[in-house]
Amino acid sequence: MVQWDLRRIASRLLFIGLGIQFWASPVSAMPEFARKYSLSCAACHAAFPRLNKFGEHFRDSNMRLPNWKDNTVKTGDERLALPPYPPLAVRAQAYVQARDGRSIDPLTGVSENASTDFQSPYLIKLLSSAPLSDHISYYFYGILAEKGGNGQVIVEDAWFRHDDIFGSGVGMMLGQFQVSDLMFARETRLSFQDFMAYRMAGITYDRGVLFDRGLGPIDLALGLVNGNGIEDNLNINSPGYRRPDKMFDNDNSKTLFGRIGGELGPVRLGLFGLSGKQRNATGAAGLDSGSRNTDKRAYGLDLSGVIAGKAYWFGQYLWNEWDGFLSQGRNYQWQGGFLGLDYIANDRWAFSALYNYADAGDLANTDTIYEGIDINSLSLTASYYFMRNVKGVAEANIDFLDEQSRTGSYYTGHLSKENYILFGFDAAF
Repeated sequence: MVQWDLRRIASRLLFIGLGIQFWASPVSAMPEFARKYSLSCAACHAAFPRLNKFGEHFRDSNMRLPNWKDNTVKTGDERLALPPYPPLAVRAQAYVQARDGRSIDPLTGVSENASTDFQSPYLIKLLSSAPLSDHISYYFYGILAEKGGNGQVIVEDAWFRHDDIFGSGVGMMLGQFQVSDLMFARETRLSFQDFMAYRMAGITYDRGVLFDRGLGPIDLALGLVNGNGIEDNLNINSPGYRRPDKMFDNDNSKTLFGRIGGELGPVRLGLFGLSGKQRNATGAAGLDSGSRNTDKRAYGLDLSGVIAGKAYWFGQYLWNEWDGFLSQGRNYQWQGGFLGLDYIANDRWAFSALYNYADAGDLANTDTIYEGIDINSLSLTASYYFMRNVKGVAEANIDFLDEQSRTGSYYTGHLSKENYILFGFDAAF
């Protein structure tokens, strides 16, 4: 069993000193900004979607330039700031893969596989953002198709942000966002492979509020979210009659999270903490969500830096505690993280390496799907930019874990290798 005393002390100190940070809201590739301000994508992106220093400044300025009003409709009303046209952009991805991975039913072991797979379209995304007043901006995107999910629309990021509540210098964001964006935005990664620890820890999309402020060299952030993601909505019922409104949360608890960060010489570093509830896992192979609320905590350390303006390195490690998640009275601890490097060779070529690691810890050998938290892989990516906003992508993923055999009643664990080679296109316009 991992000892957590130092991490508990650090997390308590974090929350005691935690105020509110200057929110590093993610900006996925958004050519609408280039159209609005007549700028090249290269002004904000070292290589899209990776932000450069100016892009980070634009993001931190509530996603606007000082002359943002110059491009609004001249209505003669100083209290109305309308963009001259609906501010929209599109991002599209298409790939073909050769891979070892299989789709395995954890109950029956029935598997399906395709050694080659045309994944086109992989993603079609509609984005929009604009300043609405001197201090309020909005941002959202809807996914029209992702990972074969045609016939449905999913809205992920969708929020309003005020950058100076009551003249206090405190910013506030309200809406849907990724908790993990406090560290590294998944939307701006160069690799096709994801930051897997964020997904496994369940700290991606949620609904809530985030307050932020910069205090000299220190950045502080503190937020509250429902803690149940962005998929649930529940009918409000009076006996014998259904109300038209909905609840988005499914219990009375909220998840508290925050980060304190700053720079130490050339290195950016941050401490992250989260405390909340999640429903227990139950049923065969742990596939079902139970009705019992269980405690969930996460502690993280993130580091990043830039070398010679060309090499961007970054790393994240997370320690997780899921108390009573599978069985009451037993605490489950697991850990994981990633380490990445993006090298922008020139205007045409960018190269990336992303190492993902996770140890299922106390969730190992539980005969549940959570044995699958284990990961040990390296992804190598080459991106060739036909234009600033159109790139070809080639990526290989190397799975270092051994393929396992079934050890319990169900088909769980690392039953197939996850090596793949991928080619495709990624464009924003």
